Amino acid sequence: MNSHKCDLGLIGLGVMGQNLVLNMARNGFSVGVYNRTASKTRDFIADQTEGKDIHPAYTYEELVGLLKRPRAVMLMVTAGAPVDAVIGDLGGLLEADDLIIDGGNSYFKDTERRAQSLQEKGLHYIGTGVSGGEYGALHGPSIMPGGPREAYDRVRPILEAIAAKVDGEPCVTYLGPRGAGHYVKMVHNGIEYGDIQLIAEAYDILSRGGGLIPEELHEVFAQWNKGELSSYLIEISADIFTKQDKETGKPLLDLIFDEAAQKGTGKWTSQDAMDLGVPIPTIDMAVESRFISAYKEERVAASRVLPGPEACFEGNRDQLVEDVRDALFAAKICSYAQGMALLEAASREYEYGLDLTAIARIWRGGCIIRAAFLNDVAEAFEKDPELPNLLLSPYFTKAVEDRHDMLRCVIQTATALGIPCPGLSASLAYYDSYRTARLPANLIQAQRDYFGAHTYHRVDKEGTFHTEWEE
Repeated sequence: MNSHKCDLGLIGLGVMGQNLVLNMARNGFSVGVYNRTASKTRDFIADQTEGKDIHPAYTYEELVGLLKRPRAVMLMVTAGAPVDAVIGDLGGLLEADDLIIDGGNSYFKDTERRAQSLQEKGLHYIGTGVSGGEYGALHGPSIMPGGPREAYDRVRPILEAIAAKVDGEPCVTYLGPRGAGHYVKMVHNGIEYGDIQLIAEAYDILSRGGGLIPEELHEVFAQWNKGELSSYLIEISADIFTKQDKETGKPLLDLIFDEAAQKGTGKWTSQDAMDLGVPIPTIDMAVESRFISAYKEERVAASRVLPGPEACFEGNRDQLVEDVRDALFAAKICSYAQGMALLEAASREYEYGLDLTAIARIWRGGCIIRAAFLNDVAEAFEKDPELPNLLLSPYFTKAVEDRHDMLRCVIQTATALGIPCPGLSASLAYYDSYRTARLPANLIQAQRDYFGAHTYHRVDKEGTFHTEWEE
């Protein structure tokens, strides 16, 4: 056994775990590693760690023995019961003031529960969102930690070293107590759902409606990535359009089954927004669109029975491309506005003390939703920390003002062609609802009072009222 003591231990050598370990070692930290399947540990050590300060352990006892005191152990295991199982196995081996970092996509309420339980045992717990996929884990992810501040400060040098950098700033910051980090990661993923759905709808309108072939779509998206839509998701979409299937020579995208999977973080975002009473319709529709994509057999059968228009666009294709670009940007702003509003509401409800400016800044690099316009999001909240909604920031007010007509036009075109665009439509509905001084909720409240005596308020006097609607 090497007597050298490691800066951190990592449990879970999937691709994300392995790449984080290599990232830490590249940045000068000593890492002890463990995986439940011992052969994976042996293979990792044999294949990728020569000359690196990485040390294998084949039992939890061995791993704990490798670490400097107070110890820090990072978990990169599947969210849910596996996290609880590992914590249970480690619990009897760690000592007061030791630290567990959960780097998986854990549900924030599970993180709250674990933080409380471990605190009672004298252990620290940091729920840490890590975004960026395999590449980000190796070259620099966006990292979203929450838990005891003093525990974060202990591992801050490691996290700042391995995080992505934008303008020299690491894409990591302390976010708040208990489940704050995993909550922010959850909303990040919800916004990601919305972004992906909006981009998919833009592709569908241009492809099925406008008749653009993959080569043309690549050129369009590559051009978009040079402007205001510049982002990781636009960039990889442009790349996807160029990929050919080696067996058939056809565009690979055309051969991919149209059923979108999910791991639950988008659904969690929608559920908690419902609990907090915060409208996030674009994210909701993105989640529901994945649900309906799973009804493949029914959709195929329905397509033979249910009538609808032919998706054949007869207008100017170049103008359609321009309109879809502007519509996509306007809808994206509305989607981010929803996500940031949810973060603000959650910060108050759960007493997280979230800094929206800091969150936007750490999302600028490393993570899946990284985008050029996050600089503008950060600036908006920096100028006005009390900003109630991103749409009310002058830059974004003007951006949507200049483009909402194109969003309406694109939705009308898609509707006329029978092409579903639930995400774009939800974004426009959110915008129109938010800017409407008087909504028809007065009739809703009258109906509720009529059938259930739920009472109502009046616009002309104070108090609560009930009417006997039936004579």
